[in-house]
Amino acid sequence: MPRWKALPEELDPQVREFASQLRRLVDRSGLSLAAVADRTGYSKTSWERYLGGRLLAPKGAIVALAEVTGTNPIHLTTMWELAERAWSRAEMRHDLTMEQIRISQARAALGEFGPAPGGGGPQTPVTQRAAEPLPAAPRPSGLGVPMAEPGAGRRVPPQGPDRGPGGGGTGGRRRLMMFVAGVVGALLVIAAAVLLTDLGGGDDTAAPKPSVTPTTSAPSLPAGVKCVRDSCTGQDPEVMGCGGAFAKTVSSAKIGAALVQVRYSQTCQAAWARIQQAAPGDKVTIGAGTTAGGSGTVDADKEAYTKMLAVDGPESAKACATLVSGKKGCTVRQ
Repeated sequence: MPRWKALPEELDPQVREFASQLRRLVDRSGLSLAAVADRTGYSKTSWERYLGGRLLAPKGAIVALAEVTGTNPIHLTTMWELAERAWSRAEMRHDLTMEQIRISQARAALGEFGPAPGGGGPQTPVTQRAAEPLPAAPRPSGLGVPMAEPGAGRRVPPQGPDRGPGGGGTGGRRRLMMFVAGVVGALLVIAAAVLLTDLGGGDDTAAPKPSVTPTTSAPSLPAGVKCVRDSCTGQDPEVMGCGGAFAKTVSSAKIGAALVQVRYSQTCQAAWARIQQAAPGDKVTIGAGTTAGGSGTVDADKEAYTKMLAVDGPESAKACATLVSGKKGCTVRQ
């Protein structure tokens, strides 16, 4: 049975080549994934994702692998940079596709409202036009060809619903021009209000506005890190970029043959528990004070880790293990 599964078909060629190169390095080293994880500081599960093409390895993991396998880190990081750009382009295409789907759904939802009720006879075409959902293509301030007379470009019949009583098509054009003038007037009022707001409008009551405390925004995160504090709770630390170079062991304990650790990321302001050298069925949990986090159960890999838990600091997190042998214990602050 081959050691590696086939890479996903949808992978970008640049990412595929990079993942294949990582596989060759691991094969040449003769190390198992467990050994690679132990020597690089990145979990075995993370390396399975990196080498399987499901997740792009962070730069810290690549540098660590270069050291473990005796590879020139400059060449490997050059390939990583090319793969990272390709991965980012793929993510942008995915985000753009999802945005287009959401826009289409929003337009479809707005179209369900239909024309505004009331109004009949000669006023119906204008009223209905005002109630239509916004068109997909932008129009220059409601003017131009799209707002032209309904009969433009073809012969208008002598009688029809668009003709005013006794006035031919003149009444329809007059109502159309009144509608356009109203739209333009509304836009001018809005523009004036925005301008006056930005300039303070000359009103003394607007003076305190600049002193209003702005809404607190999320801190700027390093490349690859996707969450911070509460948004990290319940998330996988490796998937969210909080592991590796952004994490450190802050407390540990030896329980039987198993090593239990609290891993903490200052960047993500979150902690998680990890157990190594354990037996299948051994369980590890993370908690902070009276708040309980997730748990992880060891399988054949002899290691496991929990999802993250937002904490106030490294000293507040504690990892506990329950072994199949019946032994229990928790970490001690280093």
